[in-house]
Amino acid sequence: MFTTRIIDSKEKERYNQFVANHPKGHFLQLWEWGQVKKGMGWDPLPLILEEDGRIRAAMLILKRRIPLPFIKKCIFYSPRGPVLDINDRQLGRLLFDGARRVAGDEGAIFLKFDPDIPKENVEWVEVLQSLGCRHNETGLDFEGVQPNFVFRLDIRPDESVLLANMHAKWRYNIRLAEKKGVVIREAVDKKDLQVFYQILLDTASRDHFLVRGYEYFEWMWDYLVETGYARIFLADYQGQVIAGTLALILGEKAWYLYGASSNEYRNVMPNYLIQWEMIRWARQNGCTLYDFRGVSGDLNEDNPLYGLYRFKKGFSGVFTEFIGEWDMVYSRFFDFLWTRVLPLYLRLGRRRARSVQGDG
Repeated sequence: MFTTRIIDSKEKERYNQFVANHPKGHFLQLWEWGQVKKGMGWDPLPLILEEDGRIRAAMLILKRRIPLPFIKKCIFYSPRGPVLDINDRQLGRLLFDGARRVAGDEGAIFLKFDPDIPKENVEWVEVLQSLGCRHNETGLDFEGVQPNFVFRLDIRPDESVLLANMHAKWRYNIRLAEKKGVVIREAVDKKDLQVFYQILLDTASRDHFLVRGYEYFEWMWDYLVETGYARIFLADYQGQVIAGTLALILGEKAWYLYGASSNEYRNVMPNYLIQWEMIRWARQNGCTLYDFRGVSGDLNEDNPLYGLYRFKKGFSGVFTEFIGEWDMVYSRFFDFLWTRVLPLYLRLGRRRARSVQGDG
């Protein structure tokens, strides 16, 4: 007999074990990731589908209230969900039916999700379309909630093979960093976290991108680093930290999530060595796949993001496009308000705020 239900913290380990062992499991579906997002204003709702007491599918749903006055509605988002064998269409239907019932209880207008499924897997697309889901066009860069294009590396071969498969300049830069005395180590406490965050701020200022507040990284430390799902790696050179990264691990997969480098000593190539050490760490922990995460789908060399693509490509990963972002709409009327009215309401609010500031 199949049942769907939202679980509480008493079943956290059971839930995480299912996600970790499932081929479609992802760190963004972990119980702990829900706790990180809770600090950002999302309410986590871990949904499971059971058959005779055994978990068969799962979906971490994140709930957020719509910021419109007098409207008690919310949106659902499941990052890289669901954790599901789509070949069993019955499981898919039952899991999404369960999500619909929860949406009715919570007042959700839609469920957004972006499965960790390569684009060539047309069966997933057919199933989602048969369930009435709507595909969203998110562009070639980073317009979606999650990156739609990534580089992935099969790390089952020996280290010597992985090095041989890299671009020659990448091997040279790894050896150069070692020769110059760059040492890669794992962060051990929140003092190291603060150092990493400062370098991240320096990188954001130099490369013109936004970075979340320090408390967000504290939550990741508390819920992911302390529980063994994440590591921060630091590159030491001549007594100071000159680069840092944050990586996550779950089951047989590892992900490179954040990277930062100092404005100084970039010539000793710490970013190449730190990636290699993360790959080695992932292999030592039984991983078979290393995910470099997002790149642009626009491969034109004139694209400002091309350098990111080139850096990750040099490690000999496979360029992967996912099936993209999908919505299961529960209320067409409120979906219209969300997509058309809310953006206008927020723009008017910003204009009023600027007007008040100008009057001062």
